[in-house]
Amino acid sequence: MDFTFPPEDDTFRRHARAWLDTHPPGPSGRDWERTLGEGGWIGLGWGDTPYGNRTATLTQQIVWAEEYARTENTPPRPGHIGENLLAPTLLTHGTPAQQSRFLPGIARGETIWCQGYSEPGAGSDLAAVRTTATRDTTGPYRLTGQKIWTSHAHEADWCFVLARTEPGSQRHHGLSLLLVPMDQPDGRVEVRPIRQLTGTSEFNEVFFDGARADPDHVVGGEGNGWRVAMDLLAAERGVSTLAQQIGFEAELELVIQQSSPHDPLLRDRLVRQWAELRTMRWNALRTLGGDAPAAPSVAKLLWGGWHQRLGELAMAVRGAAGTVGPYDWSEERPYELDPLQRLFLFSRADTIYGGSDEIQRTIIAERVLGLPREARGQ
Repeated sequence: MDFTFPPEDDTFRRHARAWLDTHPPGPSGRDWERTLGEGGWIGLGWGDTPYGNRTATLTQQIVWAEEYARTENTPPRPGHIGENLLAPTLLTHGTPAQQSRFLPGIARGETIWCQGYSEPGAGSDLAAVRTTATRDTTGPYRLTGQKIWTSHAHEADWCFVLARTEPGSQRHHGLSLLLVPMDQPDGRVEVRPIRQLTGTSEFNEVFFDGARADPDHVVGGEGNGWRVAMDLLAAERGVSTLAQQIGFEAELELVIQQSSPHDPLLRDRLVRQWAELRTMRWNALRTLGGDAPAAPSVAKLLWGGWHQRLGELAMAVRGAAGTVGPYDWSEERPYELDPLQRLFLFSRADTIYGGSDEIQRTIIAERVLGLPREARGQ
């Protein structure tokens, strides 16, 4: 297979790099999203629709993602969930009214979204969600329940929520995907940050206590939430995987810089990490844009384990010094970590979040190898 990019993509790459060089991000993630929208860099993969900005081929989307990842000081984007997860789902399953209502705000970088999927007891087993959404014949939906590990919930304007709309339904039956505003009166939506091993709080708990959702904001129709949710998860493993690998390259280079060239065992592990990263890139390029049923699961298994092993290797390279923080303890700095320590601690979750390794292997076994389905309780 030819992994080269067409010549016109070189021009696109130079343009993207020049724009990033002349538009440094500010301290506010929201302001940066608006800058990206004004520059026409949101919605490159939305195809021939009236809602995106510039039109870009699949390889040009890869070029943009790679250049963004390579540029120093570009922050993690709070708008990527709306752009890369919800928008493709609305373009596939949404009504014209839903598309015209929500896509322009995402394209302009003005609306931040979060994803209400995982729950306590229903993380990787998404069909076990218990959050309910009920309504009478004329009123709005009323949501009650809890979501967890919700990225950007503390700054989001809206949340797409997988909830049970059919009373008494079980597993993947009776679910719907609802678009829910986060700013609601009387404590109907409460967000609580979750402090992690790294000392930071990227994830949140979200509690819905009678939160309202418009009946016109059910994506794909009531009761079709499982199919819509699965299509959305498939979109999660797209061009962003290749951009993620650029970040992995930078982390691997940092580990290499701090390693000893005289230790043959560590040198062997570093070479293996480098070779596996290259293999992941070829695999991502090979499957991009295809319809292989388990390609997203294979990709998640590959990068989750790889990144976790890199964190372990970082601590092996540091040796005993890796157990000591970069600064002396003080009340002002009670929990300081250097980049490699943060890598090690954060990567412990890589094989769990986004669908645990066990779930990914089950998908591969059932959908690719054709093995008997695992027995599940009713």
